[in-house]
Amino acid sequence: MSTTSPERLADVTGIDESAVSHGQATRSVYVYEAPVRLWHWINAASITVLALTGYFIGQPLPTMPGEASAHYLMGYIRFAHFTAGYLLAVGLLGRAYWALVGNHHAREIFWVPIFQKAYWKEVLTMFKWYAFLIPRPGRYVGHNPLARLAMFAGFLMLSIFMIVTGFALYGEGSQMGSWQEQMFGWVIPLFGQSQDVHTWHRMGMWALIMFITLHIYAAIREDIMGRQSIVSTMISGRRTFKD
Repeated sequence: MSTTSPERLADVTGIDESAVSHGQATRSVYVYEAPVRLWHWINAASITVLALTGYFIGQPLPTMPGEASAHYLMGYIRFAHFTAGYLLAVGLLGRAYWALVGNHHAREIFWVPIFQKAYWKEVLTMFKWYAFLIPRPGRYVGHNPLARLAMFAGFLMLSIFMIVTGFALYGEGSQMGSWQEQMFGWVIPLFGQSQDVHTWHRMGMWALIMFITLHIYAAIREDIMGRQSIVSTMISGRRTFKD
């Protein structure tokens, strides 16, 4: 009876203990707690719904003939938009709360150490990395310094802007005396008129879409070229360094 070689056995069964023992060791650090990860994916779903429904609210579908009660599609689109807007706002409040009670990584998107020279040095390093001027980025456990700045300015501030202008427009439809109008009624006079708020709200949507596009690109790029996990980290919570 012939003896099967280890290489042949590995080819047949897929089990190769020799390769595992000689493979590169990976190290992982627990970074993002469960509430942060849950918020991230709910937030992603909310923004997707808001962008799609917001587009059709700004560019309504053609009027359909027949009874209005039989063609309530735009009503459903508006309802989905408002629901996702509430979810975005409540989620951001919950995320702010967790920044106070969670680990220090949960606070990264809420403040940027702009007065620290070491911080800007690492921002410059990341610019060089994204420009393909250096072979490897730093081994950042949480957000890298450039991503932290982008999350604060490009996501947090923009999200607050979208929530404020969105509730201002919602309050206009809810009429005088509603809590939306009482809390956000000052926004429309600040911009001039309702149509101006609509325009800025829509521009904010496109700015958010551009940010998300860059965010996804950077996450996938880091996973492939940076030798550290990004996408899977927001699922498992653990940052894995591959070398």
